[in-house]
Amino acid sequence: MIDKIRIIKQRFDEVSDLIIQPDIIKDQKKYVKLSKEYKDLKDIVDKGNEYISIVANRDEALEIIDDNSDAEMVEMAKMELDEAKIKIPQLEEEIKVLMIPKDPEDAKNVIVEIRAGTGGDEASIFAGDLYRMYSKFASDKKWKLEIEDISEGTSGGFKEIIFSLTGADVYGTMKYESGVHRVQRVPQTETQGRVHTSAATVMVLPEAEEFDVDVKMSDIRVDYFCSSGPGGQSVNTTYSAVRLTHVPTGIVAQCQDQKSQHKNKDKALKVLRTRIYEMELQKKLDADAAQRNSLVSSGDRSAKIRTYNYAQGRVTDHRIGLTLYDLSNIIDGDIHKIVEALELAENTEKLKQLNEL
Repeated sequence: MIDKIRIIKQRFDEVSDLIIQPDIIKDQKKYVKLSKEYKDLKDIVDKGNEYISIVANRDEALEIIDDNSDAEMVEMAKMELDEAKIKIPQLEEEIKVLMIPKDPEDAKNVIVEIRAGTGGDEASIFAGDLYRMYSKFASDKKWKLEIEDISEGTSGGFKEIIFSLTGADVYGTMKYESGVHRVQRVPQTETQGRVHTSAATVMVLPEAEEFDVDVKMSDIRVDYFCSSGPGGQSVNTTYSAVRLTHVPTGIVAQCQDQKSQHKNKDKALKVLRTRIYEMELQKKLDADAAQRNSLVSSGDRSAKIRTYNYAQGRVTDHRIGLTLYDLSNIIDGDIHKIVEALELAENTEKLKQLNEL
């Protein structure tokens, strides 16, 4: 373990020198990449220094115990040794997890798209519940949320809502939410008191930075139209809403949230760039056998990942078989336990794969 830590420390020192070089600072793509590597390596080096210090204390304590010339010192050394025996295995596990190769996308901000699925008006209401859940979770994480586009349901909630989340390690936390979310409850519109099953699809896309994907404006068709509300009626008479179509791929993004045509165009371009980047990223993930076989983050948007059962107050994540009887708090934004369990499952899986190499 100490040899591995020293190798990482050597690379950390190299990166520390590189990120202050003028030519690196000028190259934004290289600078961002090295800055992320610096942050990841620093976490390992800091934990590694703690580990090396405790191992040194253990070795010193063993020498004192072997010498046995001072009873008081021997007693103190035994206490030091007992503490080291507890801490060393804990630190080794923490360092192993930190050494797992990080997904370079994890540090990115995200675009989240929630769409009502099967279930009519109830599915739209549920999509609204999911948006509320994520907005409260984002607030708790001190992330910035900004709505990019919205299509309201006829009885509340949303047929579709697209929003961005900006903050620390957003994609690394939110990527587990991609997939089909299912709700089982008595809808507000149900007069017989029967439980219905409805669904909404959540897509979490790592937000593309300008140097991630080259989108030429000459490849984009721009259409302007009037903003519309529930039922499709126009809500203003100016052509402020913008629809962008990337002709080579056929990918479309639109925004009607802002009154300004210019602001709507900027937001739509951000979504379009992210969707194109996500398409290219998905090709890479599909080519990666280890990623494809991952239990937790398969990237399959049609996979049913979670069920929210109101009658039993139960939330079940089907990927890891986790069931929590805490629905009211979870739907109110407290999804920390679920995210932590999914992270643990994926890290355990990655560690297993590393050990098999």
